[in-house]
Amino acid sequence: MREVRFGIIGCGLMGREFASAAARWLHLTGMKAKPRIVAVCDTNPALMGWYTDALGPMQVTTDYRELLANPEVEAVYCAVPHVLHAEIYPAILAAGKHLLGEKPFGMDLAQNRVISAAIAGRPDLLVRCSSEMPFYPGAQKVVEFIRSDAVGPVLEVEACFLHSSDINPDKPINWKRMARVNGDYGCMGDLGMHVLHVPLRLGWRPSRVTASLVKRVETRPDGKGGRVACDTWDNATITCSVPHADGDFPMVLKTWRIAPGEANTWSIRVLGMKGSAFFTTKSPRQWSWMRYEAGGAQGWVTEDLGYTPLFGAITGGIFEFGFTDAIQQMWAAFVDELAGGDANGFPCAKPEEAAAHHAVLTAALQAGISGQAVGVSY
Repeated sequence: MREVRFGIIGCGLMGREFASAAARWLHLTGMKAKPRIVAVCDTNPALMGWYTDALGPMQVTTDYRELLANPEVEAVYCAVPHVLHAEIYPAILAAGKHLLGEKPFGMDLAQNRVISAAIAGRPDLLVRCSSEMPFYPGAQKVVEFIRSDAVGPVLEVEACFLHSSDINPDKPINWKRMARVNGDYGCMGDLGMHVLHVPLRLGWRPSRVTASLVKRVETRPDGKGGRVACDTWDNATITCSVPHADGDFPMVLKTWRIAPGEANTWSIRVLGMKGSAFFTTKSPRQWSWMRYEAGGAQGWVTEDLGYTPLFGAITGGIFEFGFTDAIQQMWAAFVDELAGGDANGFPCAKPEEAAAHHAVLTAALQAGISGQAVGVSY
């Protein structure tokens, strides 16, 4: 099996998730290639010992340029604060490395255009954006249902990503709550790709949006005994108009960091004239659908899917799929493409989808501040 040598820039939570997925690669079956982590980089040296303890000797550096100069590194996973994307992503490509980068591919639209230009200059490199939730089997079932034309003319789409931890006003601040590092999108920048990945993949591109932006927590503890400004939006509800040959339809996107009772919930619901479909990670082994004829009964059917991933695995089909599986499936799609495959028909989020989601978020930010509907400029 071909081995793809990776470097990781950003050794925090998501870097560790990738390292874990790579270490468990034997969990997958029928793969064309496997990843091996040969270098890690973070400005905090204390984070890197975990990698060497778990995976053995490798390059360890606090300067990403040193990692990019390493000829052994073929591809890079980059998970750094949004404000650094426009600096580091183009540098990765200039060094000739394939890239899977964290969303949102730039702190704002201007930074995304810098990254997009760098991608256009290196068509020989594979570039994808991290978005793992659509790799749940239930999400894949919804996509398959829609692609089969089972929905008919669409009535409405709702896509949500909901957290609840920020309801605690004493939760210490981090960079995602600082506009100078996270960007003015606030919660939309961190969660927007999650809710737009599937709609954009299905060709549903909003033409016009309105938005309700909510800011409830004005300050947070700074970890040093004081409090500092928390100046990003906590919640965003974006209502979109989506053009379609069967008739325009509304799409509601929710990116909430303060959603009481929700730990980490992703969901998509599609209602149509012929059929409807729904999946939520709150019920990770199930999906629901409805088909109906004119004048016939209307009733939801809920199916237990068990463990039925896009890429085969050793886990028995009666068991339950979870977040760590979704992460590994996303990485399987990326590595499969690196090995010449088609990601089993569902690639990771593409750069053009990341660019389109910036167009939507830029319009939503303007709409939320102005209180008016704003056209989306792609």
